[in-house]
Amino acid sequence: MINSYGLRRLGLALAFIFLLTLGLREIAPGTRAAPDFDGSNPGPEVIVHIDPGMTGSQVGEVLEREQVVKSALAYFRAAVANPDSQRIAPGEHRVETRISASEAVLQLLDPDRIVNLVRVRDGARMSEIVDALVEGGFERNKISMALAKLKPPREFKLASVEGFLYPAFYSFPRGTTEEDALLAMLSRFQQSTGDLSWNFEEFTEEELMTIASLVESEGTPDVFAKVARVVYNRLSKGMKLQFDSTVHYVFDRRGEIALSIKDTQVRNRYNTFMYEGLPPGPIGSPTRAAIEATLNPAEGDWLYFVTVLPNETRFTSSYDEFLKFKAEYKRNYANGAFE
Repeated sequence: MINSYGLRRLGLALAFIFLLTLGLREIAPGTRAAPDFDGSNPGPEVIVHIDPGMTGSQVGEVLEREQVVKSALAYFRAAVANPDSQRIAPGEHRVETRISASEAVLQLLDPDRIVNLVRVRDGARMSEIVDALVEGGFERNKISMALAKLKPPREFKLASVEGFLYPAFYSFPRGTTEEDALLAMLSRFQQSTGDLSWNFEEFTEEELMTIASLVESEGTPDVFAKVARVVYNRLSKGMKLQFDSTVHYVFDRRGEIALSIKDTQVRNRYNTFMYEGLPPGPIGSPTRAAIEATLNPAEGDWLYFVTVLPNETRFTSSYDEFLKFKAEYKRNYANGAFE
């Protein structure tokens, strides 16, 4: 059994899940002019390796050594000027040589330039994460064996790590084992949520994670907090949640909006049309935003919500109004608004 709190033994593999610290607290060396390429004549691509924990100056030194930028100082200043530079991931990146420092920042941020990229999208299910790892060159049977040993963080009393393999971009060096890749994702969950307090009303940590996965699957970041409130309101009234996402989880399918009556009658504890309360566990990997919304839901008496158009979700406590919203959704769906 793998104890997730023993992750320090991973060494290098763990490195790939921590966000790069760009050293924005550093004081730029002096105020002298920073030599910079104008970028008008870029050279061939090279592979640069960014170690975890590198400061902006250290990254600049790597880029200068590889002749990507003309000076480390120019890169440092460009990184400070671009707040997104804090999201640059450790790992191997394909970048052009003889480019401007600002362009170097952009190329390091481009996920298509990350070597051996494994993408775990927001709300991804374990089955989808396995597929992403296989696509990234890992062996399916070894992934299955590693998953059989892997456990959630000890405060979560769940048998599976479903929901705990954090959504992010990962870059793994050659030789990384399937076990280490999965542990890196689990460690990223801990790193991303370690400062959160999991105390909310009468719910356990594992229930809150399950709710967060529902919030992620049913809503968008702008309405996460409202969706979370709907979950709590329905649970408090003893109403079935009746979320399409839980039935889609049962059938392991994506991209479908409508459910058939037969779908909603499947006898599976994850079917929230048939069974009251929460499903037995998370239905995917929630982002920090969904978890925060779960722990800090909006105030409201809503019991229903319908996405009537892409990026337009309406909430109500009235069943009659819900039916009107639902009819509007069906008209929009029939007219191709969701294609």
